[in-house]
Amino acid sequence: MELKDALRRFRKYAKITQRQAAKAANTSERMYQEYEYGKAVPALSYMISLADYYDVSLDYLVGRSEDPARH
Repeated sequence: MELKDALRRFRKYAKITQRQAAKAANTSERMYQEYEYGKAVPALSYMISLADYYDVSLDYLVGRSEDPARH
């Protein structure tokens, strides 16, 4: 699964808007949209913020693991 798809999936699962996801990632709504549409790749710090917000491991967020637990 591509990162853009994972970001959209987690956002929709959490039932939050792109604006809320952007706030959780400490970025602008427009920049978050760029990430979700695959036009830009988020910095690691943004990804960590989103993994923390969704309470999952970074590997799970980006599709590298089937285990959502944070170790």
